[in-house]
Amino acid sequence: MTNPLLQLSQAGQSIWLDYLHRKIMENGQLKRWIDEDGLKGMTSNPSIFEKAIGEGGDYDDRLKAALAHDDLEAGELYERLAIADIQAAADQFRPVYDRLEGADGYVSMEVSPYLAMDTEATIAEARRLWRAVDRPNVMIKVPGTPPGTPAIRQLIAEGVNVNVTLLFGLDAYLAVSDAHMAGLEALKAAGGDIARVRGVASIFVSRIDTQIDKEIDRRLAAGAGSDAADLKALRGKVAIANAKIAYRRYQETLETPRWKALAAAGAAPQRLLWASTGAKDPAFSDILYVENLIGADTIDTMPVKTLDAFRDHGTVRPSLTEDLDAAEAILALAERRDLDLNGVTDRLVVDGVRQFAEAFDKLLAAVAQKRAEILGDRQNRQTITLPPELKAAVDEGSERARAEGWSRRLWAKDPTLWTGSDEADGLGWLAAAQGATVDLAALEAFQAEVKAGRFAHAVLLGMGGSSLGPEVLADTFGAQPGFPRLLVLDSTDPAQIRRVEAQIDPATTLFIVASKSGSTLEPDLLHRYFHAVATAALGEAEASRHFIAITDAGSPLDQIASRQGFRRIFPGLPEVGGRYSVLTNFGMVPAAVIGLDLSGFLRASQVMARSCGPSVPPLANPGVQLGLVLGVAAKSGRDKVTILASEGIAGLGAWLEQLLAESTGKGGRGLVPVDAEPCGAWEVYGPDRLFVDIRLAGEPERERDTLVHALVDRGHPVVRIALASRDTLGQEFFRWEMATAIAGAVIGLNPFDQPDVEASKSRTRALTDAYEEVGHAPPAEPFSRGDGLALFADPRNADALRQSASGAAVEAILAAHFRRAHDGDYIGLLAYLDRSPEHIAALQEVRSFIRSRKKLATVLGFGPRYLHSTGQAYKGGPNTGVFLEITAQPADDIDVPGRHLTFGVVEAAQAAGDLEVLADRGRRVLRLDLGADVEVGLRQMARAVERSLS
Repeated sequence: MTNPLLQLSQAGQSIWLDYLHRKIMENGQLKRWIDEDGLKGMTSNPSIFEKAIGEGGDYDDRLKAALAHDDLEAGELYERLAIADIQAAADQFRPVYDRLEGADGYVSMEVSPYLAMDTEATIAEARRLWRAVDRPNVMIKVPGTPPGTPAIRQLIAEGVNVNVTLLFGLDAYLAVSDAHMAGLEALKAAGGDIARVRGVASIFVSRIDTQIDKEIDRRLAAGAGSDAADLKALRGKVAIANAKIAYRRYQETLETPRWKALAAAGAAPQRLLWASTGAKDPAFSDILYVENLIGADTIDTMPVKTLDAFRDHGTVRPSLTEDLDAAEAILALAERRDLDLNGVTDRLVVDGVRQFAEAFDKLLAAVAQKRAEILGDRQNRQTITLPPELKAAVDEGSERARAEGWSRRLWAKDPTLWTGSDEADGLGWLAAAQGATVDLAALEAFQAEVKAGRFAHAVLLGMGGSSLGPEVLADTFGAQPGFPRLLVLDSTDPAQIRRVEAQIDPATTLFIVASKSGSTLEPDLLHRYFHAVATAALGEAEASRHFIAITDAGSPLDQIASRQGFRRIFPGLPEVGGRYSVLTNFGMVPAAVIGLDLSGFLRASQVMARSCGPSVPPLANPGVQLGLVLGVAAKSGRDKVTILASEGIAGLGAWLEQLLAESTGKGGRGLVPVDAEPCGAWEVYGPDRLFVDIRLAGEPERERDTLVHALVDRGHPVVRIALASRDTLGQEFFRWEMATAIAGAVIGLNPFDQPDVEASKSRTRALTDAYEEVGHAPPAEPFSRGDGLALFADPRNADALRQSASGAAVEAILAAHFRRAHDGDYIGLLAYLDRSPEHIAALQEVRSFIRSRKKLATVLGFGPRYLHSTGQAYKGGPNTGVFLEITAQPADDIDVPGRHLTFGVVEAAQAAGDLEVLADRGRRVLRLDLGADVEVGLRQMARAVERSLS
């Protein structure tokens, strides 16, 4: 005889044996007998055993009866004692699906309600869930919407169990019933096993009466006249009548030749399930929608309260087949009284999809919140404090973004989220944040190669997104032991080039030429120069081994690098714009060069990518929430995004400047990022500011703490972001990329193009070509001169300044220029100089003075660096900038190898081209030339600015 215990699940065995053990341990005499003689000993003293076991119910009765047979062996006795109980327990613990042989025991998993109106997306998601769970008793819930119906047919044809949800109207039920049969027919024709496929059609009941009765009550209150009696008779009746007729149609379907052919092949019918069965109207019986919906092969889902009520006073009877003629009459009467049942059910479907989506959003938000709690310091924290009017606008934007599925649409690369043009071509950074765009193994192998090469320095030659991301990484992490120090050169200023060259030995330097297009002017010229320097020191073949390139495949740089025999060429991605490229090779190759733990860095970055994922609703999505704040603030006049960053991550600000300005500053709209502006008293900040306080744990921030608290107290919006360590810096790259894309959607522009950057490039190319023909830049005549300073402007600006200035002196012109800046404007210092610490410090002092006097936002950019960054916003964004372009005459110019140009001439052409484009865009701009001695000129300029604003 097979021991039934072995057929029991582990849980079942444990429960039965625990019961037996407890009985034994409760009775000392019984335990002693077993200990002394085993089970055989118990059979010799049945009366004593009966007394020892006591009164124990049916189990003990059977136990005592079994023990009365003296001739039983212990094993047989055990089986006799256990078999009935084990079999009962086995049934109890066997899955319902197994016990009922597939008739019941299904668990439903719902396709995202966001896909309810998308056939193909519904099919794809249902397939994913079906394969992921991989259990025969799972049902995939698909809404019975018009787009859902063909999806149901396809899924059934693939052998997927389907629970059709959100059914209200009879026509919709008949459509999904037909889809179920058509799917079975297709599966059968393909040789599939239709006997294992199950389906349910879930019809929602009480919501129909809620809507119908609301209309009835409205008409009765208005005076229904002769219709009043009919309307009263219909209250609480239409939904049940609708359900009964649906059940009649179900039964009729089972009698058709079409269904009988399927049933003969083993098909199971699509069962009807009644949902929304709680009575909403207190005037009705609390079991109205249970007691009247009972029929064979149906399922009734109900709230616990309703279930308890039915247990208490419900009656089980086959009510679905009662009074069917009366049900038909009720529906006919509802139609005669124009209660529009079809319209009601159609609207209920739409509303149901909305309610499902809202509920799903709440669930996902709760999951996101719990995830954030679990992550703790592994995820950078974000806190947003807004004044009431801005908060109300952001809350409204959040609800719109939730209802319109902005997170999902962004990840789905839906261009209609923005302008409906080519935005989908610029969203490759979504994959980059998940580490999907870099070959980690290849990068780590290259990293080992760099370390083995014992390089002392690496010099990156690039502009904009090709340089700013690597610069942040170098400034934040520095070179790891055994790896080279990274210097970033993104200028054509001869003094800055000389300064970098003086720090390196070509024999121990690795040069990184980075250009997405491979045709950018500055990297091309810098590559020419340093390749010549390296060739002179090392020979041409060895020099090329000191160069690597990062560029899009097939670009001019790619071809040059191949021809010259560069050590490595790393590809860019056409679908990732430069400012979004830091987590691609453009950022990760330099990161490898300085010895960064690439795997750890990308892994930490992915935490934020998941937190900003498509399934995370706006209120719980840090990137979307930040983007809404940025966009709404820009539209409400708070477009000066003032970045306050801890010293250890201060370099992040320059990267953010490019991302925000180049992405949003176009069409006369957008954000104006304000980076590295020295902290001032709260009084110097106007109502056009949005503050972003980015903190690195462990750095003292007392002065900034005081300022931020004062700003909040005075109603300024403040976004606080806290990094537990530098290792989570990559999270900020993704958070801000996501936020910038969302801000573009709020403002209503394409955040992935940069139309005005190309304007300056084109003008510069034209000027450099012209200069190359004659070998020098044409002389320009200043319209004011004094103290070694000279002022230049286009005719429009020059005339305006002459007319408003109190005289022709430099101070008078400067005073007139600064007077052109009004509330809501900002003042920009655009310096075509060596970006040295000394020059930065000198210009920061001037900047602080201007800010203190004008109480306006100030920006500082070094050319040509800013041309590939904030220059887009200065030309294409709001016309609120008043610009002072600062130039100087190069004291020690440098020839460009292979061109009839010097770097000084190129820099002059870039300054002139930018001035022209700014003027063409109607900007208020003035150029101030410092002369040949920059240090003296800066001092003279500072004095002139101070006098002009006194």
